[in-house]
Amino acid sequence: MATLLESLTVPAPTFPKPKPKPKPKPTTTTPLSALASPVHRRSLRLPHVKGLKLSVNSSTLNRSPGSFLTLTSSRLSRGARIVCEAQETAVEVAAVTDATWKTVVLESESPVLVEFWAPWCGPCRMIHPVIDELAAQYTGKLKCYKVNTDDCPSIATQYGVRSIPTVIIFKNGEKKEAIIGAVPKTTLTTSIEKFL
Repeated sequence: MATLLESLTVPAPTFPKPKPKPKPKPTTTTPLSALASPVHRRSLRLPHVKGLKLSVNSSTLNRSPGSFLTLTSSRLSRGARIVCEAQETAVEVAAVTDATWKTVVLESESPVLVEFWAPWCGPCRMIHPVIDELAAQYTGKLKCYKVNTDDCPSIATQYGVRSIPTVIIFKNGEKKEAIIGAVPKTTLTTSIEKFL
């Protein structure tokens, strides 16, 4: 089984060299502190991002017996690793399994959109954000779910799914339309509108 790893290379920031300041000529009235060369610090301004959670590496925690976990500020200031995780801003599309298929999809009173996908499928990763947008757009009118065909091959076989991604729209427990491939959002919207 092949594994696909994604990587991102970010170039190192370049800073302009500071212009040297002319040193004052020493005289008998100049204090010694004025003769010291200034230390130039380089800093990088990052954009302000809202909606992030902050989690601290467990090695920066001080665990004393019988007390709560406390952060050791001296260790944190010496370069402890801080990780930011983006909070979920989109509607979470739930996964469907063999055990939940009947109650969630077939017995649903509203139309249901089901995306058949697999973790190794590149086009599936391209259509995931589109399905998330549709789930948010049609909240209350349409239910959206995802089926991992590696985990639930029997559902895919039952509905004739031979290539992924495949999106199937169900209404009243019946398969109404199947859209195969990573298609634009407008194609899916047109199909959805027929069954609302």
